[in-house]
Amino acid sequence: MDKFLQEFGYLFNEVNMELLKNMAALSPRDFFSQFNTSKLLRLSEFYPYDFDDRENIKLELQLSLYHHSVLKDTKFANLKSIVDLSKMMVKTRKHLSYHLVYRLLKLALVLPVATASVERSFSVMKRIKSSLRNRISDDFLNACVICAVEVDELVNLTNEDVIERFQKMKTHRGQV
Repeated sequence: MDKFLQEFGYLFNEVNMELLKNMAALSPRDFFSQFNTSKLLRLSEFYPYDFDDRENIKLELQLSLYHHSVLKDTKFANLKSIVDLSKMMVKTRKHLSYHLVYRLLKLALVLPVATASVERSFSVMKRIKSSLRNRISDDFLNACVICAVEVDELVNLTNEDVIERFQKMKTHRGQV
């Protein structure tokens, strides 16, 4: 894990690194050897809209109870990833008892996907809005970025679909 974190250090900024380190505290590997309440509470602080001060206090208590509960439950003994952990929590219905822990777990699962999507979108936007095209309107830029990001969906779009959509619009002047 330390090697991965060191390699990621070259790719991610300090905030992202802290998020990854705190997410590792949820890992069920080696029977929850990485579990750390203070890191998980710190992780929740990155989500102020999902965890207010009152919920953070409750989360601290839930984390302690949750940790003791999963250590005693043999169903959680051989889990390898937080995906497996989330599935087992639902299967054993612990997601209902420890709803704040489960919410934190869901946020940890979504974070890498959301971060990659946002980074990819900004990368595409940077290519589209070059110095030669820096005067395009926001609406046009938005349309170009959507087309560039959702290229897999555009492959399924036919010329006939575009023509039909255009003809249904009220603002055009003639038929295509």
